[in-house]
Amino acid sequence: MTSLRALKGMCDILPDEVGRWQHVERVCARTMSLYGFREVRTPYLEPTPLFVRAIGESTDVVDKEMYSFEHHAEALTLRPEGTAGAVRAYIEHAVQAREPVTRWWYLGPMFRAERPQRGRYRQFTQVGGEIFGDEGPGTDAEIIDMLVRLLEALRVPGIEVSVNTIGGQAARGRYRQALVEHLTPKAADLSADSQRRLLTNPLRILDSKDERDKRATHDAPTIADFLDPGDAAHFSKLRAHLDALETPYWVDPHLVRGLDYYTRTLFEIKGAPEKLGAGSTIVGGGRYDGLVADLGGPAVPAIGFAAGLERLLIASTFEAPSSGVDAVVAALGDKARERGLVVARELRRAGVRCEVDTRGSSLKSQLRRANALGARMVLIVGDSELEDDTVQIKDLGAHSQERLDRSQAIRITVDRLRDAGRTLDPVGETP
Repeated sequence: MTSLRALKGMCDILPDEVGRWQHVERVCARTMSLYGFREVRTPYLEPTPLFVRAIGESTDVVDKEMYSFEHHAEALTLRPEGTAGAVRAYIEHAVQAREPVTRWWYLGPMFRAERPQRGRYRQFTQVGGEIFGDEGPGTDAEIIDMLVRLLEALRVPGIEVSVNTIGGQAARGRYRQALVEHLTPKAADLSADSQRRLLTNPLRILDSKDERDKRATHDAPTIADFLDPGDAAHFSKLRAHLDALETPYWVDPHLVRGLDYYTRTLFEIKGAPEKLGAGSTIVGGGRYDGLVADLGGPAVPAIGFAAGLERLLIASTFEAPSSGVDAVVAALGDKARERGLVVARELRRAGVRCEVDTRGSSLKSQLRRANALGARMVLIVGDSELEDDTVQIKDLGAHSQERLDRSQAIRITVDRLRDAGRTLDPVGETP
C-alpha cells in the first residue's frame, strides 16, 4: 500500500518546532500593537477576479502560481497574498466612513503553486500590514523603521534596507516605454521569461536574477529620470525621514515588486545572507495609492508590507523557547492515578502546564518522561501519599525532593517554577 505523505511544497510543523513559531508570532503581534495596528482576519478563499484585478493578469502570481478552481460556476482562488483581501474587506465594510486612517495587520496561511525551495513553500505563513488613508511619506518611513526593529528583536543578522520609487501611473508609463525601447534590441539575449515579460510586464525584468538579464539591464535608464515633481518630492521626503530615524538604507534604482498595484515607494529588507543565500529578501512592500479605487472603493491612498514566517525563522538566531510542560504528576497505582488527575487540575488552575502519566508506568519511566518534556517539577503520588493527603515534590533543577501536604505542595511547586523563570498563566478551571 502506498504511504500517504504531505503534498509537495506543504509541510507539517511538529510540536518540537512550534515554540519558535509561537515566539515569532508573539513578537509580530506585540510590534504591530505598539505601532497602532489592529488585527484583521479575512477568508482564505476569495473570488478569482479579486486577485486578477488587484495583482495584475500579466504577473507571475496570477499567470502561474494561483490555486484556482470553479465551484458551481463560481471562480474561486486560495489567497496567494494578503493585501487584495484586506482591500476588499476595507471597501465592503466602508471602513473609510468611520475612520480617516486605518492600520490593519494579519497573520495566516497563503498559497502559491511555485517551485518549492528553501524557506518558500506552496502553503506558507505570512505576516503583513496595511495602512489606509495616509499618503505618506512619513508613514512609509515609519513602516520601514518598524520592520527593521522587528527583525532586530528576532535577532536577524546582516539587515540591509533598499528603497526605490516607481512614481505614479504617468511616470511609470513613460518609464515602461523607455525600458522597452532600451531592451527590444537586446531581446534575443534575454532569458525566456524576460522575453515574455518584455511584452507583458517589462519592469519585472529589472528584478530578474538571471545573469543574461542583469547584463541587458545594467545600463538601462532609471525611473529617477521620469518622475513627476510630486513623485520626486515624495521620495526625497521619505529619505529625509529615514535619515531622521537613523535607519540605514540604500537606493536601488532597479528595485521593483512582482505585483502590478504598486506606486511610488517600494522597499525590501534583506538579512542573514549566509543562511538564505542570494535570495535573502525577508520582507518587502510598498505604496499602492490607486488600488482601493481600482477595486471599486473611494480614492484612498495606502501602503503595505508582508513577510514570510518560514524565512523569518531561518534568518532568526534566537533560542527556541520550551514548548513542553512545567510539571509531571507521577501516579503509582490505580487509586493514585485518580488523585493524580485532581492534583494536575489544581496545578493547571494555577497556570502550571502539566501532564499526568496514566499508563501505569514505573516511577523511573515517568521521571525519564519528565526530563524529555522539559519539566522542572515532578509531583509523586503513591499509596502512602493517599493515606495522609500528601505529595512528594521532586525539583529536577535543584536535585531535591520533599514530602508536603497537598495544598502546600501545589503552592511550593508554583513558587519554584516562578523562581526558575517559568511563565505561569492562571486561567481558572476549564469548563
